[in-house]
Amino acid sequence: MRRKRKAKSTLQQLTLDIGGTTVPVRIYKEYRRNVRASIGKTAAFLRMPHGLPAIEEERHLNWFKEWLHKQVAKSDTLNRHFGHRKYQDGDTLIVGKRQYQLAITYEDRKTHSGKLLPDGTIALKLSHHDQGPAFAKHLQHLLSRIVAQDFLPEITRRVDDLNDRFFQQNIGEVRLKYNHSNWGSCSSKGNINLSTRLLFAPDDVIDYVIIHELAHRIEMNHSPRFWKLVSDAMPDYKKKEKWLKVHGGKLGF
Repeated sequence: MRRKRKAKSTLQQLTLDIGGTTVPVRIYKEYRRNVRASIGKTAAFLRMPHGLPAIEEERHLNWFKEWLHKQVAKSDTLNRHFGHRKYQDGDTLIVGKRQYQLAITYEDRKTHSGKLLPDGTIALKLSHHDQGPAFAKHLQHLLSRIVAQDFLPEITRRVDDLNDRFFQQNIGEVRLKYNHSNWGSCSSKGNINLSTRLLFAPDDVIDYVIIHELAHRIEMNHSPRFWKLVSDAMPDYKKKEKWLKVHGGKLGF
């Protein structure tokens, strides 16, 4: 008796707009009995059995969209991971109280480059070869580096001022990086690292993160003594923490 062959898996790739966040989706139809949804590093996945009637596939897809909407809505991490803004020539990029006009050209080149001009224009020369899934992240990091250079003197002054007022500690370099894993950090050498995503936040929220990291120059932990240092410098710091939890997922390039 000949054994029945298992059906091969088929793949459909698409993108879904979930509450303003563009999410890459991969739909697999394969040899299985149930329907499964999951979210990975590069996309959201829907797996369903082969041979379902069209009306059943549509029902599962609608369920998947509702499920995905709930996951994105409740997770800042997913918002940051999949939420890529699309930029066009002539767009205005607003970062805090500063505005930048984007001048974008696509060229036959291997890498992207850009610079801030004296009139506030960010001139970007982008490779037309880089149009894959990583393009948005490459552009985010490029814009982040350019804007960071513009903001660094101001942010450094604010770090120095808050340190002089509340902590009087020796500090090293102040650095702005496009960091998704945290809002800031303080190294053992006293370097204060801040995420450029913070530049989109209100000034008092930025000051809270700076104070938080400066307090680590005295207490390299989150002990009650550490939080007292933060509270003494900013009594309403919990409001700033709450603001970041609510709005943080939408900050970034």
